[in-house]
Amino acid sequence: MTVVPRAGRVLIIGSLNIDIIATVDRHPAPGETVRGSALGRAYGGKGANQAVAAAAAGAVTTLVGRVGDDTDGGAYVARLEGRGIDVSGVRTEPGSPTGTALIVVDTDGENSIVVVPGANAAVSTGDVDGAFDADARRPQVVLLQLEVALDVVAHAVRAAAAAGVRVVLNTAPYADLPEDVLAAADPEVANEHEAAQLAALGVVPRSLVVTRGPRGASWTRDGTTVEVAAPRVEPVDTTGAGDAFCGALAAALAAGADQAVALTVAVAAGSAAVSRPGAQP
Repeated sequence: MTVVPRAGRVLIIGSLNIDIIATVDRHPAPGETVRGSALGRAYGGKGANQAVAAAAAGAVTTLVGRVGDDTDGGAYVARLEGRGIDVSGVRTEPGSPTGTALIVVDTDGENSIVVVPGANAAVSTGDVDGAFDADARRPQVVLLQLEVALDVVAHAVRAAAAAGVRVVLNTAPYADLPEDVLAAADPEVANEHEAAQLAALGVVPRSLVVTRGPRGASWTRDGTTVEVAAPRVEPVDTTGAGDAFCGALAAALAAGADQAVALTVAVAAGSAAVSRPGAQP
């Protein structure tokens, strides 16, 4: 694997969920019931998944988000802290459950997901204020996804751009965002379906990474495209692949890696993630 030269700081603003995972032979059609072969619980949420991946890739990682005032929330915060993640920005939302994701995984490792936001819906623009102040803890990269309110995402992107902090924006799950927010991302990260939705709207980001599953990923920036093939792996569960990719990408960029090196690191992390169950190692 390509070695990234130094550790950088990554700030992640996003969701924390408890994943309830059912394993099936095949996904049900609308209105159909199928028998599951296993049921499990795991830690997830795109924000926390990406924070775990960034920390595992060597970044000094801070997470901003919300958990509920339930047993799951307290246990989750303790778990992330045990992994060396700064959770001072993860607040407990009174009277709200921790977010939940209902995940169905088939024998080919393909998944479908329903997310119930819970406490994630309480993340506010105030949680972001002060995050980019010029001090020793200022991040080199801020990484965002779309499982918190879109006005929070837009506020954070604009604040980071104004402070000269690099923005990595994962447009998942897909939603429309203002043009200035998309333009500030370097890069915007989308899978092939999300990239097609952007193209259908006539949106052409100036810096766009497209993840292509087992075919690797590409990064087009300033008219130049870099492509990296994925190593061959036996898929077990694709749930955490995109988040592992994004976290590792942000860590590499924060460490000063160039476009090709950062993409190579990210593809390797995403490929490793599909070889095990769950969204976090």
